[in-house]
Amino acid sequence: MNFTRLFPYLVFTVLNFGGLAVGSFFTGPGVASTWYEMLPTAPWTPPGWVFGAAWTTVMIGFSWFMGSLWNADQATSFRQRTMQLFAVSWVCNVAWNPLFFYAQAIEWALVVITALYVVLFVLMRHSFSAPSPHAGKWGILPYVLWLTIAISLNAYPVFVH
Repeated sequence: MNFTRLFPYLVFTVLNFGGLAVGSFFTGPGVASTWYEMLPTAPWTPPGWVFGAAWTTVMIGFSWFMGSLWNADQATSFRQRTMQLFAVSWVCNVAWNPLFFYAQAIEWALVVITALYVVLFVLMRHSFSAPSPHAGKWGILPYVLWLTIAISLNAYPVFVH
């Protein structure tokens, strides 16, 4: 693989993990905080280490997905749509932590994470319309699966409370 084709994978990896870093800055004490400890949590909430492992796996798969999608077609309109959808997903992903942990606005965090879920489905559908097949099209599935769990964890204190 030449550098021109490798470059999008590197860019998306930096952007995705950079987004996680920005979001984690707003997490503060996170699950160790008194506020979070008092929050009703779902019985299926995994141990803390699972979140780090899951997000690492998700972002590796999503970076592969985005790099493959970028390399799948050279049409400007296709790439513009790809970047628009990616930008919205990135903003939603980064915005969740400040809303949930910093502002403790769990209802708004649920709205944002649900919007992220919808955007990922639109992005997945967009990827299947790529004129040329791309190897990473299934790299988005860990993200969709993890968000299914994450939405349920975020929704639990909203609807149980």
